[in-house]
Amino acid sequence: MPFTQEAALAPTLPPQLDRPVIGLTVGDPAGIGPEIVVKALREPAMYLLVRPVVFADRVVLQRAVELLGAGLALHAVPTPAAGRYVAGAIDFVDAGALGDAIPYGQVSAAGGRAAMAYLERAVEAALAGQITGLVTAPLNKESLQAAGCRFVDHTEMLRARAARHEPMTMFMAKTLRIFFLTRHIPFAQVPKAITGEAIVKALPLSALYLRQLGIERPRLAVAALNPHGGEQGLFGREETDVIAPAIQQARAAGVDVCGPVPADAVFHQCLAGRYDGVLSLYHDQGHIAAKTLDFHGTVSLTMGLQFLRTSVDHGTAFDIAGQGIADARAMVAAIETAAKYADIVRQRAGLRLKD
Repeated sequence: MPFTQEAALAPTLPPQLDRPVIGLTVGDPAGIGPEIVVKALREPAMYLLVRPVVFADRVVLQRAVELLGAGLALHAVPTPAAGRYVAGAIDFVDAGALGDAIPYGQVSAAGGRAAMAYLERAVEAALAGQITGLVTAPLNKESLQAAGCRFVDHTEMLRARAARHEPMTMFMAKTLRIFFLTRHIPFAQVPKAITGEAIVKALPLSALYLRQLGIERPRLAVAALNPHGGEQGLFGREETDVIAPAIQQARAAGVDVCGPVPADAVFHQCLAGRYDGVLSLYHDQGHIAAKTLDFHGTVSLTMGLQFLRTSVDHGTAFDIAGQGIADARAMVAAIETAAKYADIVRQRAGLRLKD
């Protein structure tokens, strides 16, 4: 993982107390989360950007450090305020969820309970103002179900515990920013889920969340559903009957938005600067655009919370867990994004739709 010459000098630099304190969770301990967290934090460059504190169990972090031969010290702290935040050591809050390591690559109730315990502790710290933002490694939905968790993913838990507005997922890849109207539903259900009401609700929120990132006058576009934007009904009527009227309604309410723009062009146009963000109508429409542009650099942001949460855009990768071969570039990108935006998002979390 290449870093700049500045990174090599990091151990000699004095502590920078203005760096944001960012919490990291390792996700499911049977997956690659602990590995990519340790890989990211063994790079001195990270300590130029943030003061990272990990929420995990000592046994989980120790196993990852030994797996990688990382040579990092583990420094348990009762709260993030007690962290040393120097390269060469990982400050962590011991969640006390696991007494012994669990097998890599296996679904288990123990893994699900531990992953949720790490997230709970981190959210508590964020709500208490002990950390500025949160970076998460992936959960495993089957393990969460095996543990009887009432939340199926990060977003549901964060919505219940920390939402200020309706949370929305935003993907960031270079200068491309993508919001999602629908998420994890079968493709056959997508057309019925694209309603005028949903679009009219999503567009002001998308504009608000871009303002929370510091974009004062955001310009939005809505991706079309059908080829060529439906060609005035020739290839489908969703654009003319549902999407365009909803855009007109949002524009009348003060949102700077245009569309529907054919999906084969709108993401490129956003990347080129014509728009500040795109509302994607369904999961793969936006995911393909972002991940084709920069698979390892795409970061998932959860907007609408009392703090910023960023995440890798991949799963637990049970098939390669414990082998030491997981790519940590997405975790590095998630930390870099938190470093850039966590303070401003927290400061602007109280912005209202009409501010």
